[in-house]
Amino acid sequence: MSTRLSVARTREALLELKKATDRCRECPLGARATQAVCGEGQVRSAIMVVGEQPGDKEDVQGRPFVGPAGKLLDRALDELGWTREELYVTNAVKHFKYELRGKRRMHKTPGQREAEACHHWLQDEIDLVRPPALVALGATAARALLGRQVAVTKERGRWHDDPSGRPVLVTLHPSALLRGDPRQRDEAWQAWLKDLGVALPRKAKD
Repeated sequence: MSTRLSVARTREALLELKKATDRCRECPLGARATQAVCGEGQVRSAIMVVGEQPGDKEDVQGRPFVGPAGKLLDRALDELGWTREELYVTNAVKHFKYELRGKRRMHKTPGQREAEACHHWLQDEIDLVRPPALVALGATAARALLGRQVAVTKERGRWHDDPSGRPVLVTLHPSALLRGDPRQRDEAWQAWLKDLGVALPRKAKD
């Protein structure tokens, strides 16, 4: 996208993108999900936060990061002095992948084919919002943004350039903290806050 759209026109374009993503059947996930879950937030944000995929609650509500991982993200943002409304938050994959266990829909990690099929929708969001920097939460998001396999535990907490030269900060997905050893939870929490805090100077430029 060569010219920057107005805020109102950008929001209209994002709404049209959501409608198009709802109709997407480029991989099997769209047919099983309740709806596509695209991003939301400040369309002139200095930072776009990208997660993996919507979960069960996101799939039902049609909004990103409203489940347990989202609550943990909100807590971290609050501790860092941010608000969700200041950022643009989305996912690399727009439909919920799950397996049934009884009546429960359990999260299942998207495959590379599914992530690749969805990549152009993420790229459309990036082109519309045009964030100066991005934060990748987890390996699926990091690979989608950087175009390569990412060892998150080794590459976390620092900036990397995406193929266009835009800086991407890599860190854990909040769900990794929820699944982690409870005995190490406080240490993991502080390390995650430290990672996210690297983005503070970028946000301050907004």
